[in-house]
Formats: sequence, structure tokens, C-alpha cells
Amino acid sequence: MPMRTTGGTGPVATTKTVPRESGEHGDVETDRGREGQEGREGQEARDEGRHLNSALLLTLLLVTAVMFQGPIRGALAAPVMQSWMTVFVAVMVQALPFLVLGVLLSAAIAVFVPASFFARALPKRPVLAVPVASAAGAVLPGCECASVPVAGALVRRGVTPAAALAFLLSAPAINPIVLTATAVAFPGNPEMVLARFVASLLVACAMGWLWHRLGRTDWLRPPERASYEGQGKGAAFWGSVRHDVTHAGGFLVVGAMAAATLKAVVPAEWLRLAAGHPVLSVLALAVLAVLLSICSEADAFVAASLTQFSLTARLTFLVVGPMIDLKLFAMQAGTFGRAFALRFAPATFALAVVVSALTGTVLL
Repeated sequence: MPMRTTGGTGPVATTKTVPRESGEHGDVETDRGREGQEGREGQEARDEGRHLNSALLLTLLLVTAVMFQGPIRGALAAPVMQSWMTVFVAVMVQALPFLVLGVLLSAAIAVFVPASFFARALPKRPVLAVPVASAAGAVLPGCECASVPVAGALVRRGVTPAAALAFLLSAPAINPIVLTATAVAFPGNPEMVLARFVASLLVACAMGWLWHRLGRTDWLRPPERASYEGQGKGAAFWGSVRHDVTHAGGFLVVGAMAAATLKAVVPAEWLRLAAGHPVLSVLALAVLAVLLSICSEADAFVAASLTQFSLTARLTFLVVGPMIDLKLFAMQAGTFGRAFALRFAPATFALAVVVSALTGTVLL
């Protein structure tokens, strides 16, 4: 401890030198934090550099196309590819206007129409609410991607689950956009529109009554939160439009590619074998509808291209697809729970196949 004196013999004042331990320790920790953060940022930048982004992937595809333009041009000139491209472009050009219009209308309904409106409009008794909710799908356009969150909102607002599920099944199948698209896709078979309407409405009502009769509360997990919560109306609307166009458009492309492949690549003998058997043709197109997961506003054009199959088999494709497919199963499981989806999806599939086959036999 140093001493400070002023000419006298005794100590006049004593000062204590206090080490800056806390400040030095804080500076060290700050420096270490900066070094750690810089290290993490550098590592993230290096990792990002190793991964392909969309721009780099597009560049690689374009370079590859330029390098192999000769073989690619030869492959596209083949008769099989010419047939494939003709079917693919035809399906896309016919379906896109209905897809865009349906997405716009479904987004407007999901955002601007309050869910409480449906609760007030439906009868209190579930037995009567089921057919009313099913018929409401005929005047409320929307695709299956929009029907799941709307059905979840109905359940959350107190609508009986049987009615909400009936609306979930009917709205994507019998709304004006879908029926108009069906009429355009089948200009020589106007009875297909009536058959689709009747079969889809019967399946929706039957599944609603079946759930009211046999469904259990613990099988259905109510949705936890409202769709578009915390967003403005405009932001929610355009967000819904972008989401539905991206997802439904992607499924439409996949469906058009599959239809073109079936038309141009699969041997005609195989298709004739499946199409020539009444039961096998219905089951084949029912399974195909589940796997392709096409938006209901575009599936009629894909079904119309499957000319090898009977009208009844194609009706089954149109009834099954909007009610149960791979994307719908995932959405239903995420909204209402896995226990619900594992029971509801197989029952819907079986009932849709039976009802559409019977309806086609009578009306087609």
C-alpha cells in the first residue's frame, strides 16, 4: 500500500489503489463474446456458401441445358414427348384460370367472412345442420386447401363437428367454380356435372351423419388458434392467395404431368386392361386421385384427359380427390389431430368410392 507524504515525518494521506478487476473481466467477456459471434457468423457464411440457393441452382440448370441442348432438342422432338407436351400444356391452359379465380374467392371468404356467420346460419340440431352445411358448399367457392382452416374455425366457434366436417367435404367439390370447370372440361357430357354434384353432396351428408352417430370427442382435437390471427385484412388476403396459388399450382403441375405421362408413356395395353374392367378402373382412378392430390378447381381437366376410362371411373376420380388425398390427410391431421385423420380419411375414401360408383351407374 503506497504512502504519500508532504515534507513532514508522519503520513498525511493514504490512498488505496483498487484494481479494475470487474471492468477488466467484463472487457474480456465482451471480447470473447464478439469473437464467438464473429466465429459463428463466419461459420454460417461458410455453410451457406456450401449449400445451393435458388439462383445458383437455376444457373446450373441453364448451363446444363445449354451444354446438352442437342440431346435435349432430339428428345423433345420424339413423338412421345410431342404427345406428352401437348397433353400437359392443354391441361395447364384450361385449368389455370379456374384455379386462380377459385383461390381469389376462397381467400376472400376465409378472410372477410366471419366464422360466426356460419354458426348463426346453421340449425342447432346436428341432424339438420349437416345437410344445411353440406348445401352451403354449393354457394361458397373454395378449394380443399381453404376448406380445412374454415372447418377448423367453425368448430372453434361452436358449430357442431358433424356440420363442420360435412362442409369440409362438400365445399371443395360442389362450389360454383368447380362445377363450372367440370362443365367446361366435359362439354359433351353435361350429366357429369349433375353426377358430381349429387355424389359429392351425398358423401358429405353421409359422413356428417356418420360422425354425429359414431364419432367421439376424444378423437377430434379442436384447432388451437384462428387462421390469420394478428394480421390485417389485406395482408391476410394476399398471404392466403400466395399460399394457395403456390401449393395448388404446384399440385396442378404434378397432376398435369401425371396425366400426360399416363397418356403418352404408359403402354396403351395397360390402360385398356385397367379401363376395361369396371371395378378395377374405379379403384385405380380412386387411388390415383389420392396420390396426385390435385386442386379441385383443376381436377376436372385431368379427369377429362383420361379418355381410356369410363365416365363412372372418372366420376370417382372427381368425387374422391376433393375429399381425401395426401395433402388433405396431412392438413386434417395437423388441424384436428392424427387420431381423427386416421379414422376419418379411410371412411371417407370407402364411402366416396361406393357412392360415386352407384351414382355413375344411375346417372351416367
